[in-house]
Amino acid sequence: MTKDLTTGKIMPILVKFTVPLVLGNLFQLTYNAVDSIIVGHFVGKEALAAVGICNPVSTLMILFLNGLCMGASILMGIQYGARDYKTLHRQISTTMLSGVVFSVFLTLICVIFAVPILRLLQVDPSILEMTKEYLRIIFWGLVFTFLYNFFSSTLRALGDSSSPLYFLIISAVLNVFGDLFFVVVLKAGCNGCAVSTVLSEALCCLFCVIYIQKKVPILRLGKKWLVFDASLLKRTIAYGWASAMQQATVQLGKIGIQAIVNTMGVSVAAAFAVVNRIDDFAYTPEQNIAHAMTALMAQNKGAGKKDRMREGFRCGFILEVIYGILVLIICYVFARPLMMLFVKDEEVIGHGVIYLQLISLMYVLPGITNALQGFFRGIGDLKVTLISSFTNMGVRVLAAAPMVFLWGFGIEALPYSYLAGWIGMLLVEAPLLIKIYRKK
Repeated sequence: MTKDLTTGKIMPILVKFTVPLVLGNLFQLTYNAVDSIIVGHFVGKEALAAVGICNPVSTLMILFLNGLCMGASILMGIQYGARDYKTLHRQISTTMLSGVVFSVFLTLICVIFAVPILRLLQVDPSILEMTKEYLRIIFWGLVFTFLYNFFSSTLRALGDSSSPLYFLIISAVLNVFGDLFFVVVLKAGCNGCAVSTVLSEALCCLFCVIYIQKKVPILRLGKKWLVFDASLLKRTIAYGWASAMQQATVQLGKIGIQAIVNTMGVSVAAAFAVVNRIDDFAYTPEQNIAHAMTALMAQNKGAGKKDRMREGFRCGFILEVIYGILVLIICYVFARPLMMLFVKDEEVIGHGVIYLQLISLMYVLPGITNALQGFFRGIGDLKVTLISSFTNMGVRVLAAAPMVFLWGFGIEALPYSYLAGWIGMLLVEAPLLIKIYRKK
């Protein structure tokens, strides 16, 4: 159900709104995590490395689509807070139509250029064919990924963060059984995981459509789903391009790091893939808190309630720091057991434990930077999030390259480069935050 975020006590609202986001994203992450666990145990480290290599590439394409959804959701939140339902309906239909067209275009581009992309990433020739096949199957599911993220972003903008969670729970469970069926029973290897993921995402979209038709009157647009407003698309792009580029910048940085990792051997690539799965689970709730801040601040901006915007930022910042400390303790203490969930190879586990323990010591920093990003998105200043993210990822790659190629660091170069990136990000965001607070 939709919810007005412009009234009531902010901390309980923020927590209640964040929890379904966190749970939903954790279930979404089980798509890739289950793929990695099943592939690592039933296929081998070569297939595990292939799945890990594909993740940043496919995520990059998905984030272009998510940027459109993010820009649109901010506008939807403002329109909903201002009770401008006529514009809201046109905004929703325009976003959906343009996103479907864009996702189909991206799918064709990615399928055609899958091999050149993987060669650019220095993928080991022994796993190139396997990686290509997995990547192409995942790309065919981009349109379903967009539709789910579009429905989820729309519902969040209207104050409903719970409903998408239920769809994801069902879809994640289906994905687990699908992986087991395709990999263990049919012996389809990592390609079976890819097919299972695409089918699960398609079902998730179907559940969203059925729910909206039955339970969300404001989204029963009928023929209005076919309304396209070029002026609103232009505004959406003005918001969404910065969000898309910001998220794409993050992923391009990860791809740059992945290319460096690929030169260090299959075992390090496999360890990197596993730790990235664990890191996704640890890091995503920090992003969810920031998304909750953005939704709350956007609605209150539309309603003209600046005091609630400031209080929303303060409460979100506190939640980010508390969570960062908790996840630091968990990932550091349980680094080895977490690695063993995914893989049995001792060499891979050894590399992964070093990487995970080092990166866990820094989890408070991305919590702080996510709080600041939630603030800037909430006030509609997405250029700051783009610049700070570009700084973060640029510094990461520039720091990691000499550590690995000149100074002979192993996998420990990665967390050190991440630390440099987060510090650079804070140096960009903090002065701008202070300036805005003094002005407004």
